[in-house]
Amino acid sequence: MNGRPRLTVRARLTLLYTGLFTACGAIVVAVSYTLVAQLGTLTQGQRSGQELPANLVALCESALKSASPDSGVLAKCAAAGYFRQGAQSQRDLTLSHLLQYSLITLAVVIALAAILGWIFSGRALRPVHQITMAARAASEHNLSARVAPTGPRDELRVLAETFDEMLTRLQAAFEGQQRFIANASHELRTPLAVMRASVDVVLDNPDSTRGDLRAMAADIRIAVDHAEHLIGALLILARNQHGLTVREDTDLATAAENVLDTARTGDRSVHVTLEPAVISGDPVLAERLITNLIDNAVRYNMAAGDIWVSTRTIAGSSQLTVANTGPVVSPADIGRIFEPFQRLTDRTSHNGSGLGLAIVASIATVHGGDVTAHPRDDGGLMVTVSIPSAVGLGQPIGTQATERPGFLLRGVGRSAD
Repeated sequence: MNGRPRLTVRARLTLLYTGLFTACGAIVVAVSYTLVAQLGTLTQGQRSGQELPANLVALCESALKSASPDSGVLAKCAAAGYFRQGAQSQRDLTLSHLLQYSLITLAVVIALAAILGWIFSGRALRPVHQITMAARAASEHNLSARVAPTGPRDELRVLAETFDEMLTRLQAAFEGQQRFIANASHELRTPLAVMRASVDVVLDNPDSTRGDLRAMAADIRIAVDHAEHLIGALLILARNQHGLTVREDTDLATAAENVLDTARTGDRSVHVTLEPAVISGDPVLAERLITNLIDNAVRYNMAAGDIWVSTRTIAGSSQLTVANTGPVVSPADIGRIFEPFQRLTDRTSHNGSGLGLAIVASIATVHGGDVTAHPRDDGGLMVTVSIPSAVGLGQPIGTQATERPGFLLRGVGRSAD
């Protein structure tokens, strides 16, 4: 049953057009024939009544009844009867020719309608064929084929444009995935290369001392820590692709306090303004988001620089803002700092995998929020994360001010400076 040939859409449309035109043409021929036949009958009756006067009818009837009729009267009566018979014959011949020519014309027009239907249905379905060709040409390694529709903006053109947009998104996704895999492979090879080099140096030296072994172990430990940090970051990015698995009311202000309690800020001064900002999400991911932002602010800062951390709720959105002093950042570079393994030109001298802000963007997205960054006029960066607030806001955090080495913690509602 599956092997039976099936008519194409173009053939079915052509048959549909031809069938509809045939039905309409047959109706027109039948109505025309009926009207002409009725009109001929009416005209003949009128002519019969007009051309046979009453006196001629009476004269013909008396002549037929007479034993010796007048030959002239009989001739007149015969002429009148022949005229009536000739009119009937002419009517029948006209109707016969009308039906014959109408059917011939209908057959010719049906054939022409089938040809034109085949041509125009092919033109109407051209975008569908282009979409089919583009779909066949598309693959994981080549998604550059496009339909590029032209002509009137009808439903088929909208479909073709939507298909092109889908291919563009797929191409961007595949290219991003390929870049991510290549960068991840490169980043993972780096600690492996460090460990291999450290081991080779010790093994190639037959006079290696206990101190050399301890130095090798220290280098390997650093490389392992770097690889572990990188793998953990990759796992977070992969897990976020599947959405949230935990949803709890989490106050970003409380999470920020917890992170600041253990953060290593060195000689940087941290200015904190925390107001309740409750979200519904994963508290572990929320703390990881804040940790990455603060680590980014510390890593790409200047000596004895400043860091500002603030949380607030505005217009149904919980916002976390982390700003820092540091080198001047070009606005043109802002768009790529949230991409995996992307570092700004003036930040390549620092350690790091380039996944910190990518994880921030991923966590914000999985919570239904977004993240934006703006360069500060006097240098540094300001990053703002906005996440929809939870339905029920938690209680405000404590307002007692505290001071610690390297921190300037301010109470709720007080200015950062």
